[in-house]
Amino acid sequence: MTTVSDFTDLPNLASERFGTVVVAANDEFFAPKERLIKSAPPEWREGVYDERGKWMDGWETRRRRTLGYDWVIVRLGLAGVVRGVVIDTTFFTGNFPPHASIDACDVAGTPSAGALAAESVPWRPLLEQVELQGDSKNDFVIDDGGRRVTHLRLNIFPDGGVARLRVHGDVLPDERVFAAGRDADLAAMENGGFVVACSDMHYGHRQNLILPGRSTHMGDGWETKRRRGEGNDWTIVRLARRGTIARVELDTDHYKGNAPGRCMLEACDVATTFEADRATWRPLVPETALQPHTRHAFDPVAATPATHVRLNIYPDGGVARLRLIGRVAAR
Repeated sequence: MTTVSDFTDLPNLASERFGTVVVAANDEFFAPKERLIKSAPPEWREGVYDERGKWMDGWETRRRRTLGYDWVIVRLGLAGVVRGVVIDTTFFTGNFPPHASIDACDVAGTPSAGALAAESVPWRPLLEQVELQGDSKNDFVIDDGGRRVTHLRLNIFPDGGVARLRVHGDVLPDERVFAAGRDADLAAMENGGFVVACSDMHYGHRQNLILPGRSTHMGDGWETKRRRGEGNDWTIVRLARRGTIARVELDTDHYKGNAPGRCMLEACDVATTFEADRATWRPLVPETALQPHTRHAFDPVAATPATHVRLNIYPDGGVARLRLIGRVAAR
């Protein structure tokens, strides 16, 4: 069984897929600030130069000849509580910053670069100045007291290059998403849903199941290895809010020769600590045949509140997306 291991298993709040934007930087002479949040791992292009110098996959400032430090401001695609950050200096060997720090703030709307750079912005320390290693993924656990963050400012001392910035944490959406009488996808990652466990994810990560939009290719869903024994594969979604599910959508997009033959969904309503083996699971969608490369819609058999949903697939295979549309139910 695959479960949560460390903070890197939590959603990357700074993923470009969620609409993260690098708003401003005081310098980006050698490499543009936008590369800092690219989803793909950093790459090395041997012998490639442009008019500014060696091509580098990241954000890189010029050599500083005056006092001070360089900085970049990022608007998170998903607001939330930051649990850990990764400052990745891969391929930056003689040009990485020896130290860095991160400031955070929670501001409404989408202020401009100039507004965020103003002294009136309520920036607070999120990560005190730390030492960095070159050509490395520098991981740092964050304890910010559960405070919500919408923007980050990465400071590097005194200058240099950073390949990627990853910001992992718990999503805290705008509460208007769950307003009374409004339907919402209670499984969606952008609303705070989280896949807590699965039986296997050999070919595709379990969190892909609740990403926004339709899948882009076969590797953009949850896919298990071929099952050679008895049993079936499964995954469990913790809903963004306790709610009543009115519609289930299951998409096998791109899974043509490897879609599950059938599926079945169960729900449970847990008031305290969730333990899958002790939860009382009730049918949500009965065992039903699935078609390859198809969007399926199901009406639940019961309209009772739930906190978790278990998707069972028979016997194995891949599912691109799972949507659990419903309304919040107060306890």
